[in-house]
Amino acid sequence: MNKTYFFLIVIVVLLGAGALFIPEERFTEELPPDQLFLKMNDPSRFVTTDQVARAIIDGDPNILIVDTRSADQYEAFNLPGSVNIPLEELIDSTGNIDERWEDYLGIEGMYIAFYSNGDVCADQAWVLCTRLGINDLFVMRGGLNRWVETILKPSPPEQTAPGEEFALYDFRKGASMYFGGGGAIEVEEQSAVPVTPVRKKKKQVISGGC
Repeated sequence: MNKTYFFLIVIVVLLGAGALFIPEERFTEELPPDQLFLKMNDPSRFVTTDQVARAIIDGDPNILIVDTRSADQYEAFNLPGSVNIPLEELIDSTGNIDERWEDYLGIEGMYIAFYSNGDVCADQAWVLCTRLGINDLFVMRGGLNRWVETILKPSPPEQTAPGEEFALYDFRKGASMYFGGGGAIEVEEQSAVPVTPVRKKKKQVISGGC
């Protein structure tokens, strides 16, 4: 079984078990495990590095790119315009989105693309947010490893390749110049961050917000 999906299945099972300890009114607001599995198996939840590169170059205002790596990794290298929401800081002690990130996630009309070094940590962020009912979420397939291969250091197609591949290569060459491909970094796959379901507590006082 693919390692990435193994981790995702473990997360869903743990989250499903944790739901047994969540007050009923809170649980009904979340995505049931069976629907979450269906969404996980939908390939349309992935976007390519080319799509992300084009969105950055075009300055698309409807896409938010989220770096799920640590703050140190983000400071060392990140995609232009991305925001850093480390996976281990995404969820608070009650099992909800940490209040620091509420202004970034779940905005109507905004698409979010998660990325990490590979797929694992970005996938975990996608699962956690999708489970909490946040829509329009995507994962940049291959992460920064794929970004280096396709955008920063693109390889020319074979001479017998179809015209579409040459057109894509031309775009990638231009993108490489735009993103400064000469200074490409080396990135390694991250390990999965353990996710433990916690019992959600009702707040005693509710003030402001929605």
